[in-house]
Amino acid sequence: MKSRASTLALSAVAWIGFNAVMLWTAAFLADMAGPRTVDARMRTDPVIALLTDVGLLLMFGVQHSVMARAGVKSTMRRVIPVALERTVYLLATEVCLVLLMFLWQPIEGQVWQVSGPAALVLWGLCAVGWALAAWSTYAVDHLELTGLRQSGWTPARAPEDVGALQTRGLYAVVRHPLMTGLLLAFWATPHMGRGHLVFAAGSTAYILLGVCFEERDLRREFGGDYEAYAQRVRSLLPLPSRHWSSPRARGGPAD
Repeated sequence: MKSRASTLALSAVAWIGFNAVMLWTAAFLADMAGPRTVDARMRTDPVIALLTDVGLLLMFGVQHSVMARAGVKSTMRRVIPVALERTVYLLATEVCLVLLMFLWQPIEGQVWQVSGPAALVLWGLCAVGWALAAWSTYAVDHLELTGLRQSGWTPARAPEDVGALQTRGLYAVVRHPLMTGLLLAFWATPHMGRGHLVFAAGSTAYILLGVCFEERDLRREFGGDYEAYAQRVRSLLPLPSRHWSSPRARGGPAD
């Protein structure tokens, strides 16, 4: 009973942290999180700042990718209960994001800055991006994504639903709605400083690389069903349907 209570408590902490860090990241990129924001006043040499920020982005990318590999998961299961596997992954991701934002070094200089109606439009698009990112976690299975289902907060999904290809709702518009939302949130801003540009560019590169690997795994897992789905729905851009007979349709998955 004590072990179950601990599992439930730890997974609840991870879920609360997931929501808190997402809100903090939105405020961090909007320069609304106090003295430590993406484009706050520069505190060190620009070259050192750039190297630090790139290192922080790499730290997050390595953690997020390495802990998701099957071999690492297998090793983790030797010391961590299966029920807490997703919770530990989520907590590690949250720690890396907190470190990234706390240690981030702003870089002086503006890439663009707009005001008036254009600024309102960009803030609106940014809000849409964050809303889409949050919504997409519920469109698939928010409880499983955040580890609450595995830890016992809710019953396990029906066997026929486990591992099923999701093609409805948001997934009928784009194949990776979470990534679409994050890209929109990262780039839609009325004031893009150099530090923000480094964050957005580095995150975009990681997202595009991650989508390529995920597409490969999905095609391997679902075969022809995924090929047919990819023919109907684009990867990241919510554009009209395409056909494989089109030359552009045979491009990379991160379109």
